[in-house]
Amino acid sequence: MEYKLINNTEKSRFEVQVGPYTAIEEYKLFDGGISYIHTEVPKELAGKGVGSFIAKSILEYAITNKLKVKPYCTFIKSYIDKHPEYQKISVFHNKNLQ
Repeated sequence: MEYKLINNTEKSRFEVQVGPYTAIEEYKLFDGGISYIHTEVPKELAGKGVGSFIAKSILEYAITNKLKVKPYCTFIKSYIDKHPEYQKISVFHNKNLQ
């Protein structure tokens, strides 16, 4: 299944709509970067790769927009732990960004 990430700037969150269900990543912007606060995937979407799609997409968004990342969300931090290509943009993984 192909997913589409939408940046809902009014609610400060990214969204993926799958049928009647919405998976989200809440964020907060800071000077030069973005903090990822909370990932929520409805149980009906569990195991379908939606969470991983969100993680990869929001990290690519940060790279494209030259933003440092503060992954306060444990899911996003764990995703970065497992995907070293994103550690260079994470303030928690790359001490040179602090």
